[in-house]
Amino acid sequence: MSDLFFPSAYLPTGWAEAVRLSLSDDGSIVGVTTDASPDGCDVAGGVGVPGVPDLHSHAFQRAMAGLSERGASRGDTFWSWRERMYAFLERLDPDDVEAIAAQLYVELLRHGFTSVTEFHYLRNGPDGTPYADPTEMGRRIVAAASHTGIGLTLLPVVYRGSDFGGRAPTHGQLRFVAEIDALLNDVAEVHKSVANDPDKRVGLALHSLRAVPPDELELAVSAFAAMDTGGPIHIHVAEQEREVQACVAWSGARPVEWLLANVSVDDSWCAIHATHMTIEETLGLAASGAVVGLCPTTEANLGDGLFPFADFVAAGGAWGVGTDSHVSVSPVAELRLLEYGQRLARRERNVAAGQEERSTAVALLESAWSGGSHASGRASGALVAGARADVVVLDRDHPTLVGRSEDELLDAWIFSGEDTPVRHVMVGGRWVVRDGRHVSQDGVLAAYRAVSEALRS
Repeated sequence: MSDLFFPSAYLPTGWAEAVRLSLSDDGSIVGVTTDASPDGCDVAGGVGVPGVPDLHSHAFQRAMAGLSERGASRGDTFWSWRERMYAFLERLDPDDVEAIAAQLYVELLRHGFTSVTEFHYLRNGPDGTPYADPTEMGRRIVAAASHTGIGLTLLPVVYRGSDFGGRAPTHGQLRFVAEIDALLNDVAEVHKSVANDPDKRVGLALHSLRAVPPDELELAVSAFAAMDTGGPIHIHVAEQEREVQACVAWSGARPVEWLLANVSVDDSWCAIHATHMTIEETLGLAASGAVVGLCPTTEANLGDGLFPFADFVAAGGAWGVGTDSHVSVSPVAELRLLEYGQRLARRERNVAAGQEERSTAVALLESAWSGGSHASGRASGALVAGARADVVVLDRDHPTLVGRSEDELLDAWIFSGEDTPVRHVMVGGRWVVRDGRHVSQDGVLAAYRAVSEALRS
Protein backbone atom coordinates (compact mmCIF):
# COMPACT_ATOMS: atom_id res chain seq x y z
CA MET A 1 0.00 0.00 0.00
CA SER A 2 1.45 3.38 -1.02
CA ASP A 3 2.24 6.04 1.54
CA LEU A 4 0.19 9.24 1.33
CA PHE A 5 1.60 12.72 0.91
CA PHE A 6 -0.18 15.99 1.71
CA PRO A 7 1.19 19.48 1.05
CA SER A 8 -0.44 20.35 4.39
CA ALA A 9 -2.39 18.40 6.99
CA TYR A 10 -3.94 18.83 10.42
CA LEU A 11 -2.17 16.68 13.02
CA PRO A 12 -2.78 16.39 16.78
CA THR A 13 0.04 18.92 17.23
CA GLY A 14 -1.57 21.35 14.77
CA TRP A 15 -0.85 22.24 11.16
CA ALA A 16 2.13 20.71 9.41
CA GLU A 17 3.61 20.97 5.93
CA ALA A 18 4.76 18.22 3.57
CA VAL A 19 3.14 15.42 5.59
CA ARG A 20 3.76 11.77 4.76
CA LEU A 21 1.48 9.08 6.19
CA SER A 22 2.93 5.58 6.14
CA LEU A 23 0.20 2.95 5.94
CA SER A 24 0.07 -0.73 6.84
CA ASP A 25 -1.45 -3.33 4.56
CA ASP A 26 -4.58 -3.45 6.75
CA GLY A 27 -5.20 0.30 6.40
CA SER A 28 -3.77 1.68 9.63
CA ILE A 29 -1.37 4.60 9.95
CA VAL A 30 2.02 3.32 11.10
CA GLY A 31 4.01 6.53 10.82
CA VAL A 32 3.67 10.29 10.30
CA THR A 33 6.54 12.35 8.93
CA THR A 34 6.56 16.12 8.41
CA ASP A 35 8.74 18.11 6.03
CA ALA A 36 8.85 14.90 4.02
CA SER A 37 9.49 14.10 0.39
CA PRO A 38 6.60 13.04 -1.85
CA ASP A 39 8.80 10.53 -3.67
CA GLY A 40 7.09 7.15 -3.97
CA CYS A 41 3.87 8.44 -2.41
CA ASP A 42 0.25 8.72 -3.51
CA VAL A 43 0.11 12.53 -3.59
CA ALA A 44 -3.27 13.69 -2.31
CA GLY A 45 -3.55 17.20 -3.69
CA GLY A 46 -5.31 19.25 -1.06
CA VAL A 47 -5.49 19.60 2.69
CA GLY A 48 -5.52 16.42 4.77
CA VAL A 49 -7.75 16.29 7.86
CA PRO A 50 -9.16 13.39 9.89
CA GLY A 51 -12.51 12.01 8.79
CA VAL A 52 -15.41 12.78 11.12
CA PRO A 53 -17.09 9.85 12.93
CA ASP A 54 -20.91 9.88 12.79
CA LEU A 55 -21.82 8.48 16.19
CA HIS A 56 -25.59 8.06 15.82
CA SER A 57 -27.61 6.78 12.88
CA HIS A 58 -30.93 5.10 12.12
CA ALA A 59 -30.16 4.38 8.47
CA PHE A 60 -33.68 3.48 7.32
CA GLN A 61 -34.92 6.96 8.25
CA ARG A 62 -32.91 8.43 5.35
CA ALA A 63 -35.76 7.39 3.04
CA MET A 64 -38.27 9.19 5.29
CA ALA A 65 -36.49 12.56 5.33
CA GLY A 66 -38.82 15.26 3.97
CA LEU A 67 -41.96 13.13 4.24
CA SER A 68 -43.18 14.41 7.60
CA GLU A 69 -43.03 18.17 7.06
CA ARG A 70 -46.76 18.95 7.18
CA GLY A 71 -48.72 20.68 9.90
CA ALA A 72 -51.58 19.03 11.77
CA SER A 73 -54.85 20.33 13.20
CA ARG A 74 -53.78 19.35 16.73
CA GLY A 75 -50.18 20.43 16.26
CA ASP A 76 -47.19 18.25 15.55
CA THR A 77 -44.61 16.95 18.03
CA PHE A 78 -41.93 14.33 18.34
CA TRP A 79 -44.60 11.88 19.45
CA SER A 80 -46.82 12.36 16.40
CA TRP A 81 -43.73 12.18 14.17
CA ARG A 82 -42.89 8.87 15.85
CA GLU A 83 -46.24 7.40 14.82
CA ARG A 84 -45.55 8.41 11.21
CA MET A 85 -42.16 6.76 11.44
CA TYR A 86 -43.70 3.52 12.71
CA ALA A 87 -46.15 3.49 9.80
CA PHE A 88 -43.35 4.17 7.32
CA LEU A 89 -41.13 1.31 8.43
CA GLU A 90 -43.92 -1.29 8.25
CA ARG A 91 -43.26 -1.60 4.50
CA LEU A 92 -39.48 -2.02 4.63
CA ASP A 93 -37.92 -5.41 3.92
CA PRO A 94 -34.22 -6.38 4.18
CA ASP A 95 -33.49 -5.48 0.55
CA ASP A 96 -35.00 -2.04 1.09
CA VAL A 97 -33.00 -1.43 4.24
CA GLU A 98 -29.73 -2.40 2.57
CA ALA A 99 -30.40 -0.10 -0.41
CA ILE A 100 -31.37 2.82 1.85
CA ALA A 101 -28.34 2.34 4.09
CA ALA A 102 -25.96 2.18 1.13
CA GLN A 103 -27.34 5.44 -0.28
CA LEU A 104 -27.01 7.10 3.10
CA TYR A 105 -23.44 5.89 3.53
CA VAL A 106 -22.44 7.22 0.11
CA GLU A 107 -23.81 10.62 1.10
CA LEU A 108 -22.11 10.60 4.49
CA LEU A 109 -18.77 9.77 2.89
CA ARG A 110 -19.08 12.45 0.22
CA HIS A 111 -19.54 15.08 2.93
CA GLY A 112 -16.66 14.00 5.16
CA PHE A 113 -18.02 11.39 7.57
CA THR A 114 -15.75 8.33 7.42
CA SER A 115 -17.54 6.05 9.88
CA VAL A 116 -21.05 5.57 11.18
CA THR A 117 -22.40 4.12 14.42
CA GLU A 118 -25.66 2.40 13.59
CA PHE A 119 -28.17 2.35 16.46
CA HIS A 120 -29.89 -0.67 14.95
CA TYR A 121 -33.37 -1.46 16.26
CA LEU A 122 -35.23 -2.51 13.08
CA ARG A 123 -34.81 -6.25 13.76
CA ASN A 124 -38.01 -8.20 13.01
CA GLY A 125 -40.59 -8.61 10.26
CA PRO A 126 -43.65 -6.32 10.21
CA ASP A 127 -45.66 -8.55 12.56
CA GLY A 128 -42.81 -8.87 15.05
CA THR A 129 -41.67 -12.31 13.91
CA PRO A 130 -37.87 -12.60 13.64
CA TYR A 131 -36.44 -13.47 10.25
CA ALA A 132 -35.13 -17.00 9.71
CA ASP A 133 -31.75 -15.50 10.50
CA PRO A 134 -32.54 -13.12 13.39
CA THR A 135 -29.51 -11.01 12.42
CA GLU A 136 -30.73 -10.58 8.82
CA MET A 137 -31.35 -6.85 9.15
CA GLY A 138 -28.06 -6.29 10.94
CA ARG A 139 -26.18 -8.18 8.25
CA ARG A 140 -27.79 -5.97 5.62
CA ILE A 141 -26.38 -2.92 7.40
CA VAL A 142 -22.96 -4.60 7.43
CA ALA A 143 -23.32 -5.35 3.72
CA ALA A 144 -24.18 -1.74 2.92
CA ALA A 145 -21.14 -0.55 4.87
CA SER A 146 -18.90 -3.05 3.08
CA HIS A 147 -20.22 -2.06 -0.33
CA THR A 148 -19.70 1.66 0.25
CA GLY A 149 -16.50 1.40 2.29
CA ILE A 150 -17.61 3.36 5.33
CA GLY A 151 -16.33 2.36 8.76
CA LEU A 152 -19.11 0.82 10.84
CA THR A 153 -19.98 0.26 14.48
CA LEU A 154 -23.18 -1.79 14.65
CA LEU A 155 -25.19 -1.54 17.86
CA PRO A 156 -28.00 -4.12 18.13
CA VAL A 157 -30.66 -2.52 20.31
CA VAL A 158 -32.36 -3.82 23.45
CA TYR A 159 -36.03 -2.84 23.14
CA ARG A 160 -38.51 -4.43 25.55
CA GLY A 161 -41.49 -2.14 26.19
CA SER A 162 -43.36 1.00 25.23
CA ASP A 163 -42.92 3.11 28.36
CA PHE A 164 -41.63 3.30 31.91
CA GLY A 165 -42.89 0.56 34.19
CA GLY A 166 -42.52 -2.22 31.65
CA ARG A 167 -45.59 -1.47 29.56
CA ALA A 168 -46.11 -3.83 26.65
CA PRO A 169 -44.85 -2.68 23.24
CA THR A 170 -47.35 -1.15 20.84
CA HIS A 171 -48.05 -2.63 17.43
CA GLY A 172 -45.69 -0.13 15.82
CA GLN A 173 -42.84 -1.30 18.06
CA LEU A 174 -43.09 -5.04 17.37
CA ARG A 175 -40.31 -4.87 14.78
CA PHE A 176 -37.88 -3.78 17.51
CA VAL A 177 -38.55 -6.25 20.31
CA ALA A 178 -36.39 -9.25 21.25
CA GLU A 179 -35.70 -11.20 24.42
CA ILE A 180 -32.44 -10.23 26.09
CA ASP A 181 -30.79 -13.57 25.39
CA ALA A 182 -31.78 -13.40 21.72
CA LEU A 183 -30.45 -9.87 21.39
CA LEU A 184 -27.16 -10.78 23.04
CA ASN A 185 -26.89 -13.71 20.65
CA ASP A 186 -27.33 -11.20 17.80
CA VAL A 187 -24.39 -9.23 19.18
CA ALA A 188 -22.24 -12.37 19.40
CA GLU A 189 -23.17 -13.60 15.91
CA VAL A 190 -22.55 -10.30 14.14
CA HIS A 191 -19.35 -9.78 16.12
CA LYS A 192 -18.12 -13.15 14.94
CA SER A 193 -18.92 -12.33 11.32
CA VAL A 194 -16.88 -9.08 11.31
CA ALA A 195 -14.08 -10.15 13.63
CA ASN A 196 -11.46 -10.05 10.88
CA ASP A 197 -12.51 -6.65 9.47
CA PRO A 198 -10.61 -3.78 11.15
CA ASP A 199 -13.12 -1.23 9.85
CA LYS A 200 -16.05 -2.78 11.70
CA ARG A 201 -16.99 -2.95 15.37
CA VAL A 202 -20.00 -4.31 17.26
CA GLY A 203 -21.38 -2.86 20.48
CA LEU A 204 -24.67 -2.69 22.39
CA ALA A 205 -27.48 -0.15 22.53
CA LEU A 206 -30.23 0.23 25.09
CA HIS A 207 -33.03 2.01 23.31
CA SER A 208 -34.01 4.17 26.30
CA LEU A 209 -34.95 3.94 29.95
CA ARG A 210 -38.60 3.85 28.98
CA ALA A 211 -38.04 0.85 26.67
CA VAL A 212 -35.73 -1.23 28.91
CA PRO A 213 -36.79 -2.09 32.48
CA PRO A 214 -34.04 -1.79 35.13
CA ASP A 215 -33.53 -5.52 35.69
CA GLU A 216 -33.17 -6.19 31.98
CA LEU A 217 -30.90 -3.19 31.54
CA GLU A 218 -28.59 -4.56 34.23
CA LEU A 219 -28.66 -8.03 32.70
CA ALA A 220 -27.86 -6.77 29.20
CA VAL A 221 -25.03 -4.51 30.32
CA SER A 222 -23.36 -7.12 32.52
CA ALA A 223 -23.64 -9.81 29.85
CA PHE A 224 -22.20 -7.50 27.20
CA ALA A 225 -19.35 -6.44 29.49
CA ALA A 226 -18.42 -10.09 29.93
CA MET A 227 -18.43 -10.45 26.15
CA ASP A 228 -16.50 -7.25 25.33
CA THR A 229 -14.90 -5.37 28.22
CA GLY A 230 -15.03 -1.66 27.49
CA GLY A 231 -17.09 -2.13 24.32
CA PRO A 232 -19.35 0.77 23.33
CA ILE A 233 -22.77 1.03 25.02
CA HIS A 234 -25.22 3.67 23.76
CA ILE A 235 -28.59 4.85 25.06
CA HIS A 236 -31.17 7.48 24.10
CA VAL A 237 -31.83 9.61 27.17
CA ALA A 238 -33.72 12.81 28.09
CA GLU A 239 -34.56 13.72 24.51
CA GLN A 240 -38.04 15.08 25.25
CA GLU A 241 -39.54 16.92 28.22
CA ARG A 242 -42.50 14.50 28.28
CA GLU A 243 -39.99 11.68 28.68
CA VAL A 244 -38.42 13.48 31.64
CA GLN A 245 -41.81 14.00 33.31
CA ALA A 246 -42.76 10.35 32.79
CA CYS A 247 -39.45 9.20 34.27
CA VAL A 248 -40.01 11.35 37.37
CA ALA A 249 -43.53 9.95 37.76
CA TRP A 250 -42.17 6.40 37.47
CA SER A 251 -39.03 6.64 39.60
CA GLY A 252 -38.93 10.00 41.36
CA ALA A 253 -35.81 10.88 39.38
CA ARG A 254 -35.03 12.49 36.04
CA PRO A 255 -33.59 10.20 33.31
CA VAL A 256 -29.91 11.19 33.52
CA GLU A 257 -30.19 11.46 37.30
CA TRP A 258 -31.60 7.90 37.45
CA LEU A 259 -28.99 6.54 35.07
CA LEU A 260 -26.06 7.97 37.01
CA ALA A 261 -27.49 6.76 40.33
CA ASN A 262 -28.35 3.24 39.25
CA VAL A 263 -25.84 2.24 36.55
CA SER A 264 -22.04 2.28 36.50
CA VAL A 265 -21.81 4.81 33.70
CA ASP A 266 -18.24 5.29 32.51
CA ASP A 267 -16.32 6.20 29.37
CA SER A 268 -17.64 3.16 27.49
CA TRP A 269 -21.08 4.79 27.47
CA CYS A 270 -22.59 7.25 25.01
CA ALA A 271 -25.68 9.20 26.06
CA ILE A 272 -27.59 10.15 22.91
CA HIS A 273 -29.22 13.60 23.04
CA ALA A 274 -29.25 14.16 26.85
CA THR A 275 -31.05 17.36 25.95
CA HIS A 276 -32.98 18.06 29.13
CA MET A 277 -30.69 18.08 32.18
CA THR A 278 -30.35 20.08 35.35
CA ILE A 279 -26.96 21.58 36.14
CA GLU A 280 -26.37 18.71 38.59
CA GLU A 281 -27.09 16.13 35.90
CA THR A 282 -24.92 18.01 33.42
CA LEU A 283 -21.93 18.07 35.76
CA GLY A 284 -22.47 14.45 36.78
CA LEU A 285 -22.64 13.19 33.21
CA ALA A 286 -19.51 15.16 32.30
CA ALA A 287 -17.66 13.68 35.28
CA SER A 288 -18.70 10.12 34.38
CA GLY A 289 -16.55 10.15 31.24
CA ALA A 290 -19.49 9.18 29.03
CA VAL A 291 -19.61 10.77 25.58
CA VAL A 292 -22.74 12.71 24.71
CA GLY A 293 -24.03 12.11 21.18
CA LEU A 294 -25.45 15.35 19.80
CA CYS A 295 -27.59 15.31 16.65
CA PRO A 296 -28.42 19.00 16.14
CA THR A 297 -30.29 18.80 12.82
CA THR A 298 -32.54 15.98 14.02
CA GLU A 299 -33.01 17.60 17.43
CA ALA A 300 -34.09 20.79 15.66
CA ASN A 301 -36.28 18.94 13.16
CA LEU A 302 -38.11 17.10 15.96
CA GLY A 303 -38.38 20.13 18.24
CA ASP A 304 -36.37 18.47 21.01
CA GLY A 305 -34.69 21.52 22.50
CA LEU A 306 -31.11 22.66 23.04
CA PHE A 307 -28.44 20.73 24.89
CA PRO A 308 -26.72 22.59 27.82
CA PHE A 309 -23.54 22.73 25.77
CA ALA A 310 -21.54 25.48 27.47
CA ASP A 311 -21.96 24.06 30.99
CA PHE A 312 -21.15 20.53 29.82
CA VAL A 313 -18.03 21.57 27.93
CA ALA A 314 -16.86 23.82 30.79
CA ALA A 315 -17.05 20.75 33.05
CA GLY A 316 -14.80 18.81 30.67
CA GLY A 317 -17.56 16.75 29.09
CA ALA A 318 -16.83 14.72 25.95
CA TRP A 319 -19.16 14.86 22.95
CA GLY A 320 -19.48 13.99 19.29
CA VAL A 321 -22.08 14.40 16.56
CA GLY A 322 -24.42 12.11 14.68
CA THR A 323 -26.98 12.51 11.93
CA ASP A 324 -29.71 10.40 13.57
CA SER A 325 -32.75 10.72 11.23
CA HIS A 326 -30.60 12.03 8.35
CA VAL A 327 -32.44 15.22 7.54
CA SER A 328 -28.79 16.21 7.07
CA VAL A 329 -25.89 14.04 5.95
CA SER A 330 -23.05 16.49 6.60
CA PRO A 331 -20.75 17.13 9.57
CA VAL A 332 -20.84 20.78 8.52
CA ALA A 333 -24.60 20.97 9.05
CA GLU A 334 -24.38 19.29 12.46
CA LEU A 335 -21.48 21.36 13.78
CA ARG A 336 -22.76 24.62 12.34
CA LEU A 337 -26.21 24.20 13.84
CA LEU A 338 -24.73 23.11 17.16
CA GLU A 339 -22.78 26.36 17.36
CA TYR A 340 -25.55 28.57 15.95
CA GLY A 341 -28.16 27.13 18.32
CA GLN A 342 -25.95 28.08 21.25
CA ARG A 343 -25.37 31.55 19.81
CA LEU A 344 -29.11 32.12 19.52
CA ALA A 345 -29.81 30.84 23.03
CA ARG A 346 -26.96 32.76 24.68
CA ARG A 347 -26.86 35.76 22.33
CA GLU A 348 -23.10 35.35 22.05
CA ARG A 349 -20.69 34.36 19.29
CA ASN A 350 -18.03 31.62 19.07
CA VAL A 351 -19.46 29.67 22.00
CA ALA A 352 -17.49 26.48 21.34
CA ALA A 353 -14.22 28.42 21.46
CA GLY A 354 -15.02 29.47 25.01
CA GLN A 355 -12.89 32.19 26.52
CA GLU A 356 -9.84 31.24 24.47
CA GLU A 357 -8.31 32.91 21.44
CA ARG A 358 -8.79 29.97 19.12
CA SER A 359 -10.67 28.79 16.06
CA THR A 360 -14.27 27.79 16.72
CA ALA A 361 -14.19 25.20 13.93
CA VAL A 362 -11.05 23.64 15.40
CA ALA A 363 -12.73 23.47 18.82
CA LEU A 364 -15.80 21.81 17.30
CA LEU A 365 -13.92 19.40 15.07
CA GLU A 366 -11.43 18.28 17.69
CA SER A 367 -14.28 17.30 20.01
CA ALA A 368 -16.25 15.66 17.19
CA TRP A 369 -13.14 13.72 16.13
CA SER A 370 -12.18 12.52 19.61
CA GLY A 371 -15.66 11.99 21.05
CA GLY A 372 -16.94 10.27 17.93
CA SER A 373 -13.92 7.99 17.76
CA HIS A 374 -14.25 6.99 21.40
CA ALA A 375 -18.00 6.39 21.24
CA SER A 376 -17.68 4.28 18.11
CA GLY A 377 -14.98 2.08 19.62
CA ARG A 378 -12.78 2.67 16.57
CA ALA A 379 -9.28 4.12 16.45
CA SER A 380 -9.92 7.14 14.25
CA GLY A 381 -10.34 10.89 14.45
CA ALA A 382 -6.64 11.77 14.22
CA LEU A 383 -3.79 11.47 11.71
CA VAL A 384 -1.52 9.62 14.08
CA ALA A 385 0.28 6.29 14.21
CA GLY A 386 -2.07 3.55 15.39
CA ALA A 387 -5.21 5.14 13.99
CA ARG A 388 -7.15 3.92 10.99
CA ALA A 389 -6.30 5.80 7.80
CA ASP A 390 -9.65 7.63 7.71
CA VAL A 391 -8.80 10.82 5.86
CA VAL A 392 -10.69 13.67 4.23
CA VAL A 393 -8.95 15.80 1.60
CA LEU A 394 -10.27 19.35 1.29
CA ASP A 395 -9.96 21.11 -2.06
CA ARG A 396 -8.01 24.37 -1.61
CA ASP A 397 -9.28 25.56 -5.00
CA HIS A 398 -12.92 25.30 -3.93
CA PRO A 399 -14.52 28.77 -3.66
CA THR A 400 -15.23 28.16 0.02
CA LEU A 401 -11.51 27.71 0.78
CA VAL A 402 -9.74 29.92 -1.76
CA GLY A 403 -7.46 32.38 -0.02
CA ARG A 404 -7.70 30.63 3.34
CA SER A 405 -4.89 28.98 5.28
CA GLU A 406 -4.51 26.75 8.33
CA ASP A 407 -7.33 27.32 10.89
CA GLU A 408 -9.12 29.61 8.44
CA LEU A 409 -9.57 26.59 6.17
CA LEU A 410 -11.52 24.76 8.84
CA ASP A 411 -13.50 27.85 9.86
CA ALA A 412 -14.47 28.36 6.22
CA TRP A 413 -15.37 24.68 5.80
CA ILE A 414 -17.75 24.72 8.77
CA PHE A 415 -19.11 28.27 8.58
CA SER A 416 -19.11 29.24 4.90
CA GLY A 417 -21.20 28.04 2.01
CA GLU A 418 -23.31 24.96 1.29
CA ASP A 419 -21.41 23.17 -1.51
CA THR A 420 -18.95 20.74 0.08
CA PRO A 421 -15.22 21.30 -0.53
CA VAL A 422 -14.54 17.63 0.27
CA ARG A 423 -12.55 16.33 -2.71
CA HIS A 424 -11.30 12.86 -1.74
CA VAL A 425 -12.14 10.51 1.13
CA MET A 426 -10.18 7.50 2.34
CA VAL A 427 -11.37 4.89 4.85
CA GLY A 428 -8.97 2.32 6.21
CA GLY A 429 -6.38 3.11 3.55
CA ARG A 430 -8.82 2.77 0.64
CA TRP A 431 -10.05 5.65 -1.49
CA VAL A 432 -13.87 5.63 -1.53
CA VAL A 433 -14.45 9.16 -2.87
CA ARG A 434 -12.34 10.66 -5.64
CA ASP A 435 -12.90 14.14 -7.05
CA GLY A 436 -16.19 14.39 -5.19
CA ARG A 437 -17.66 11.15 -6.55
CA HIS A 438 -18.14 7.98 -4.59
CA VAL A 439 -16.73 5.03 -6.47
CA SER A 440 -20.09 3.18 -6.39
CA GLN A 441 -22.56 6.03 -6.30
CA ASP A 442 -24.36 5.36 -9.60
CA GLY A 443 -25.30 1.78 -8.82
CA VAL A 444 -26.17 2.63 -5.23
CA LEU A 445 -28.44 5.47 -6.35
CA ALA A 446 -30.22 3.24 -8.89
CA ALA A 447 -31.09 0.72 -6.15
CA TYR A 448 -32.19 3.47 -3.78
CA ARG A 449 -34.33 5.12 -6.46
CA ALA A 450 -36.17 1.83 -7.03
CA VAL A 451 -36.92 1.51 -3.31
CA SER A 452 -37.98 5.14 -2.92
CA GLU A 453 -40.34 4.96 -5.88
CA ALA A 454 -41.83 1.67 -4.68
CA LEU A 455 -42.51 3.18 -1.26
CA ARG A 456 -44.56 5.94 -2.93
CA SER A 457 -46.83 3.50 -4.77
